[in-house]
Amino acid sequence: MNEELRSRAKKWPKGNHFEDFELGHVYNHHWGRTLNEGDNSLFSSLTLSYNPLYFNADYARAHGHSGPVLNPMLVFLTVFGLSVEDLSEAGGFFLGVDELKFHRTLYPGETVTARSTVVDKRESTSRPNHGIVTWHTEGFDSRGERVIDFRRSNLVTRRSTER
Repeated sequence: MNEELRSRAKKWPKGNHFEDFELGHVYNHHWGRTLNEGDNSLFSSLTLSYNPLYFNADYARAHGHSGPVLNPMLVFLTVFGLSVEDLSEAGGFFLGVDELKFHRTLYPGETVTARSTVVDKRESTSRPNHGIVTWHTEGFDSRGERVIDFRRSNLVTRRSTER
């Protein structure tokens, strides 16, 4: 890379740090995502999710659905992804998901939105420049009905470690 260009570059900080999170604070993630048949078919194929409910309309109808259903893992990862900008974009290790619940089936053409609430926050005992934050994330359909929820935790950098 050109050194002159590199010398003019400025770091653009993204995301929130440990100090920014307060217990009980609610983040209404501003992007929604409409999941279509192509998203569903491609995701299911790439992840080797060959359940015919996800891509065979006749099979899905024979099992009581109006057509193919959205792969629940696509719904989960979409809702998770909608939360990243507010919760974990600043970096830090992902520590896991707990209490994942799927509340109802979704179909192609559905738009999902997400919100997260800070439910736990503590200092890291092994990494003094980090803390651990846990959020309860919920995903909603276009009618505002909850379709999924889970708890997720990340190791989050402290603001003092930013350079």
